[in-house]
Amino acid sequence: MLLASGAQAQSDPLPSWNDGAAKQAIITFVSDTTTQGGPKFVPPAERIATFDQDGTLWVEQPMYSQVMYILESVPRLVKAKPELAKVAPFSTVLEILKGDHAAIAKLTLPDLEKLAFATLTGMSVDTFNAEVKKWLAEAKDSRWKKPYTELTYLPMQEVLKYLRDNGYKTWIVTGGGQDFVRQYAEQVYGVPPEQVVGSATGTTYSYGKDGKPFLTKEPKLLLDNNNAGKAEGIHLMIGRRPTMAVGNSTGDQQMLEYTRAGDGARLSMLVLHDDATREYAYGPAQGLPATKVGTFTQALYDQAQKQGWTVISMKNDWKKIFSFE
Repeated sequence: MLLASGAQAQSDPLPSWNDGAAKQAIITFVSDTTTQGGPKFVPPAERIATFDQDGTLWVEQPMYSQVMYILESVPRLVKAKPELAKVAPFSTVLEILKGDHAAIAKLTLPDLEKLAFATLTGMSVDTFNAEVKKWLAEAKDSRWKKPYTELTYLPMQEVLKYLRDNGYKTWIVTGGGQDFVRQYAEQVYGVPPEQVVGSATGTTYSYGKDGKPFLTKEPKLLLDNNNAGKAEGIHLMIGRRPTMAVGNSTGDQQMLEYTRAGDGARLSMLVLHDDATREYAYGPAQGLPATKVGTFTQALYDQAQKQGWTVISMKNDWKKIFSFE
């Protein structure tokens, strides 16, 4: 059966979704915005869909994957500078990596920022890219014992493909490091590096001994792409207001507000992690356990209800979560 004249003919473009309000909202939105001559038609150039990554496109518990990369990069840093082994927060990270998981509670936000600058900057862009690719090829999640790049949500992969099949450009707009996500976004999500907007540090242009130019990553934050920074980053890097945006936490609030505030058809969505059996359950919205990783507050849930955003229940809306199920 045809969905609509403007949308591609498919029997079911979202087979990993249960029939319900969330699935219907996506299909109706795509049909409405791609039907030539319809009242909600969106010209192809304006079909912009933005997606948060951690907790929206792949697993973010018990810790963001990039934070795990940062922590696991500390031994290499200490090997180069042995004096750091006795200096916090580097010494704390070494305790964590030796199995003292309770020590992670000692790490403050300033500690994580210090660790990030120490492990993500001070090297050429090419060196950083090579190290990230090597880590991604070897690192595995502690629960599923699979590479992080295999822990993407199948239902969201279907949405990305469905949108692109209907003339949408899909962007990742993440609080994570822009250079980090760009190393795998195209292979994992089909999103090219130029369509990744993330937190970014500065670079310096210089020449090597062979006369070839290169860029060095510097410990200077250019864009904090979280909270209001997401809307600011969208304006800076994309230059168009999204017609659709999907997130899962308070860090995505302003991106969804900014999207919804535009004229014409708009779709703002939030993924609620409420399936402790197949993935994780956390909020504290709807009485779910509180978390500092991917916090989804009751206030955000209430705002979604009030402003007409669609809340996706992982437990009720997704038939499958991972492709390997």
